[in-house]
Amino acid sequence: MSNPLAAPRAGSRNKQRSNFELYGWLFMRISGLILVFLVLGHLFIMNILDGGVQRINFAFVAGRWSSPFWQVWDLSMLWLALLHGGNGMRTIINDYAERDQTRFWLKMLLYVSTAIIIALGTLVIFTFDPSIG
Repeated sequence: MSNPLAAPRAGSRNKQRSNFELYGWLFMRISGLILVFLVLGHLFIMNILDGGVQRINFAFVAGRWSSPFWQVWDLSMLWLALLHGGNGMRTIINDYAERDQTRFWLKMLLYVSTAIIIALGTLVIFTFDPSIG
């Protein structure tokens, strides 16, 4: 077992990989800033302007998602949060999974689960039927 406080593995440092890591690093910073705005805005609107969480029920969600603005807002939060978290997990896997095969399968599991959750969340937002309530 290696020292958990040791510096992360350097790995191969070819130009393509370093550019991908640079873009991943930039994505984390930009998506984090956008997520702060989206989440704080969501919390402010839901808890202060719209009367608090006691008002949230099926009819409230149906009314909210009848507007394309709120669909895009919630979809943006969903996609950015999952991609931001997935990118962070990818970095952790790269840093701490020691065997190449373990790293490969952990990242495949991460990619597949992230894609499924994004697809299901997107499907729910765009196919939501307020008439079933």
